[in-house]
Amino acid sequence: MSSRDVVLARVRRALADVPRGEGPYDPPVPRDYRRVHGSRTPGETVALLAENLADYRAVVHRCAPGELPALLARLLAARGARTVVAPPGLDPRWLAAAEVTVRPDRAADTARELDAVDSVVTGCALAIAETGTLVLDGGPDQGRRRITLVPDHHICVVRVPAQVVGSVPEALPRLAPERPLTWISGPSATSDIELDRVEGVHGPRTLEVVLLTDDGDEDGHGDGDAVG
Repeated sequence: MSSRDVVLARVRRALADVPRGEGPYDPPVPRDYRRVHGSRTPGETVALLAENLADYRAVVHRCAPGELPALLARLLAARGARTVVAPPGLDPRWLAAAEVTVRPDRAADTARELDAVDSVVTGCALAIAETGTLVLDGGPDQGRRRITLVPDHHICVVRVPAQVVGSVPEALPRLAPERPLTWISGPSATSDIELDRVEGVHGPRTLEVVLLTDDGDEDGHGDGDAVG
């Protein structure tokens, strides 16, 4: 008996109790796994997000809406950024205080042209606290995927607590699967070669996350300081 015959015999035995004509998607699949793990307040969920982002070597900042333009200007100046790509739906007031040349997200831009840009500033679709993950879906304040993959410095603004969920199961119903989803957990890095961590291989070397809190949010801190 050949190896092929052995494998096919095992398949036939495994399918012996399946009714004839039943398709692979016909039987109902139980979806009784937990969507929420533990009990957390919105403030605790945001704190967990900040902790896990920092664990992935992202630099995390908190600020209130009125402080955002000054904070972004300071972060870009600290990088020595002169040119910044901004998606078309990004609030222009966010970069009004920054002494930079703001470039729009243009379909005609090549990878080489984007590589010459110093920084990119975007919003996000949502953030997942338990995994420290940012999800971008190509929305108006996020732009096309490649503007967040080619430039070496990405600043992502997350509105908290509105855009923060606790777990991946909570995130999925809020995302449209037909959109170009980009899941970001920290700056781009790989350890494929001799387990040496190398950052900036297939995305930004530096990821900064601004947790933009409501003025009345008691967990917002509103001080513009880095927390990770």
